[in-house]
Amino acid sequence: MEKITSRTNPLITHIRKLAADRKYRRAQGQMVCEGPKMLAEAMKWGADIQVLVFQEGYAPPADLPKSVRQVQVPADLLKAVAPTETPQKVLFLCGIPSRALPETLSGSRYLVLDGLQDPGNVGTIWRTADAFGADGLILLPGCAEPWSPKTLRSTMGAAFRLPLWEGSLEGLTALLAKEGIPLYATALREDTADIRDMDLSRAAVVIGSEGKGVSDAVLDASARTIKIPMTEKCESLNAASAGTVVLWQMSQGTFPR
Repeated sequence: MEKITSRTNPLITHIRKLAADRKYRRAQGQMVCEGPKMLAEAMKWGADIQVLVFQEGYAPPADLPKSVRQVQVPADLLKAVAPTETPQKVLFLCGIPSRALPETLSGSRYLVLDGLQDPGNVGTIWRTADAFGADGLILLPGCAEPWSPKTLRSTMGAAFRLPLWEGSLEGLTALLAKEGIPLYATALREDTADIRDMDLSRAAVVIGSEGKGVSDAVLDASARTIKIPMTEKCESLNAASAGTVVLWQMSQGTFPR
């Protein structure tokens, strides 16, 4: 175990940059996670934990892999470097998993995010997709950074359980066509169907951005569009709420009573 007390220590500077800079995170292939619960989830699901930084008085898990670098710091230093205002005594660095679209898809139910820029929404949808048994989450360009501390906190550990990929619309449509999985979008047009009438047991469904909805290019690539019924006085749903409804419909038959 190491002890660090200086705010100018190279590791402390590195963590600050990882927490704040998307390009730096991707160049380094590392993300910053925080808290005992996230650490427990990371260990349970075999995440690539590389560095553990904890404040004095915290006892690291006894079963932490021996390869993990352990660093003890004073409470004020942890507070200075942690992504949150009230640190949870421990933060850790993990390797970012492969995020490119896979060559094949082993599942049948996928949620696609198109231009969602709110990290809280992306993290919440990631968590919900995991809860309802989706096979993966796919981000098209323009979405919030999935490996930012705020997004990761919102997943409540789902980031270690449910695969997430990033790719272009062209790459996604080619992959779905090869697997025989239709692409649907949550939007209104002439062919729009009520979500209650749709079989989504084998499908990829797009949730659009908070302000603009599904982009024209994605709409053009979608086989059909889907609407979520709601009262006339309500114009739309928050992206995370819409994603929850879609994922619930996708999960029908997944959870026998």
